[in-house]
Amino acid sequence: MRSKINWDALGIGASIACAIHCALLPLFLTSLPLFGINIIHHLGFEIGMILLALGVGTYSLWHGYRYHHHSLQPLLLFFSGFIFLVLKQFFHQYETWLLIPAVILIVTAHLINFKSCRVHNHAHAEDCDH
Repeated sequence: MRSKINWDALGIGASIACAIHCALLPLFLTSLPLFGINIIHHLGFEIGMILLALGVGTYSLWHGYRYHHHSLQPLLLFFSGFIFLVLKQFFHQYETWLLIPAVILIVTAHLINFKSCRVHNHAHAEDCDH
């Protein structure tokens, strides 16, 4: 039996993992630099998490848009949240205030996409090429 990856669930998980990393990791792991490990505000790690969220989210939402519901709402919500996520990297003094709407918008986009894919299952529009 062939298993399928639920990209929305993976996107929601990646978004929540990112939120936990950004919000809680500094509280619990402030002693890591004593051991020579510093992933808190490490630019490479941050960029990696952002690129992971972008890749998983874009694939998941594009797949739902193209093959199921043809609604741009999840994509618009996702990219709006993603703008906040990127801005967080440049405006560190507003990190929490930018992170909260980023996570809310990204998770909401995945939830709407997930529900829309289940409701429409395989809706076809005039622009379908499959």
